Amino acid sequence: MYLTEEKIEKLEKKANDIRQSIIEMLVEAGSGHTAGSLGMADIFTLFYFHALKHNPKNPSWEDRDRLVLSNGHICPVLYATMAHSGYFPIEELKTLRKAGTRLQGHPHREYLPFIENSSGPLGEGLSQAVGMALADKLDGKENDRFIYCFMSDGELDEGNTWEGMMLAGKHKLRNLIAIVDRNNIQLSGNTEDIMPLESLVGKWRAFNWHVIEVSGHNFHALNEAIEEAQSIAEKPTVIIANTIPGKGVKEFERDFHWHGKAPTKKEGEMALKELKINRPE
Repeated sequence: MYLTEEKIEKLEKKANDIRQSIIEMLVEAGSGHTAGSLGMADIFTLFYFHALKHNPKNPSWEDRDRLVLSNGHICPVLYATMAHSGYFPIEELKTLRKAGTRLQGHPHREYLPFIENSSGPLGEGLSQAVGMALADKLDGKENDRFIYCFMSDGELDEGNTWEGMMLAGKHKLRNLIAIVDRNNIQLSGNTEDIMPLESLVGKWRAFNWHVIEVSGHNFHALNEAIEEAQSIAEKPTVIIANTIPGKGVKEFERDFHWHGKAPTKKEGEMALKELKINRPE
């Protein structure tokens, strides 16, 4: 999984393109979640264009890795990344949240079978991923693929998450890798004001997880974190990825008000102009 500087440059450009698609689809929909979608674009790009074992031409490939999105409200980044990697036409992104679309406001597996789970109620994704990882272990397939679970830090307020963490630690699910989007915001404020999570590293370790903390915008460091996680043999791993919500658009960055609202047409034009100016060449 070695990353060359040339590959990193391509990933940076692709992440910028995906951010532009996110803005365009949110403006068209008139609703949706901006901050987390933009903040996770680098991580999604790294996975779908480098780290994840998958095949857009054969989405049901049995040996593929599983990617469970727990914080389903950031589905614009999931849809945009999947479209750019070839699962469906990029033009379909403009149907986000519209009547009859496959691209629901929260992912629905019945409508979009390319995804691994339906999500909406927060806190459920890790338990779903634990079930997949445990099933593979019982079937003797724990070395064949990895189960990845993308999560938000705000959803760690949910008790169900900690039950899943405890079960995974008990069964030493080395094929399970969680990625926490540590952007420090949630719907109504900053996480540390609403329900303090620190010491987050210490909490995960107490549940018998291997913990890696890394920048969520450094492709090289993220890739190394994934490689380290894949090498751990006796326990599950969590990668706590420190991200900037709204990344790429200064007016949106680190502002919790952008957690759950979409840009207006004027705000979208401003955002796209900034992203195009800052696109790596």
